[in-house]
Amino acid sequence: MDPLDTAAGWLAENLAIPFLWHTGLMRWEELAYGWALFVVYGAVQVGLMYAICLPLERFYPIERWPDRRAVAVDVFYTLLARVGLLPLIAFVLFFTVQAEFRAWLADHGYVPPTLERLIPGLLGHPYLTFLLYALILDYADYWRHRLSHRFDWWYALHALHHAQRQMSFWSDDRNHLLDDFIAALWFGAIALLIGVPPLQFPLLVLVLRFLESLSHANTRLSFGWLGDRLLISPLFHRTHHAIPAAGARSCNYGAVFPFWDMLHGPARFTARPGPPGDPTADEALVSGSYLAQQWSGFRAFLRALFPERRPS
Repeated sequence: MDPLDTAAGWLAENLAIPFLWHTGLMRWEELAYGWALFVVYGAVQVGLMYAICLPLERFYPIERWPDRRAVAVDVFYTLLARVGLLPLIAFVLFFTVQAEFRAWLADHGYVPPTLERLIPGLLGHPYLTFLLYALILDYADYWRHRLSHRFDWWYALHALHHAQRQMSFWSDDRNHLLDDFIAALWFGAIALLIGVPPLQFPLLVLVLRFLESLSHANTRLSFGWLGDRLLISPLFHRTHHAIPAAGARSCNYGAVFPFWDMLHGPARFTARPGPPGDPTADEALVSGSYLAQQWSGFRAFLRALFPERRPS
């Protein structure tokens, strides 16, 4: 048996199912293994991310910092998003909504959508199908990200991500909970519409998020002229975070593939992006604790959503 399956089975049997039993939630028992597999994938992903990105940041950095205390809160964001409560919520919600959606379609005489039904040539080619799912989801995420810079109320939440001046591979998950919630709804809705299988959903999320973590690394790594146009590199994405590009005037919105920026613009390829950060962000978003950052982002969101009346 695959060691990841073994670990997920142990976690489900010794942690998830006992928890469900003691809390009277055994109706969710069938989801225990899927959630455990999601957590195991997330833990492995964090380990790989650390093993690959830390040497890049240590031996080939684009910036050198006197200390890394500002990065500590980003580590908490990452653990919460990859192996903490958020994977449980994401998996349970997606599985439940997909089951209800498929049941509703069946009751009304419709066949649940899948890419294999839309493109019969994909049958028997799981890796190609997986790649196509990834491309569609990444394209959808490009527009979600671009819109989050377009609307003031949305950027008030997203500014938490851009406020970090010591951007590292831990910074990818540095997001406001409301921004994460919107992203999860967006991502989940597209996944439902194209028929992503429930157990492929967490794998797609984790593969895409791993590549996003690499793109946030504090390193001068480039994939070369051609490679930077096939896969987003740390230099390409750092240009998105650079001052004064951050905010409404930003560029390079893609998360994994640069095609969308090259197609819709703006795509900027530079070997020397400026330092990351958002000079308009409240200081609490930069150096505050996790709770202080969440509260500051929420207050900014309310101010943008309900601006005060100015005297004429």
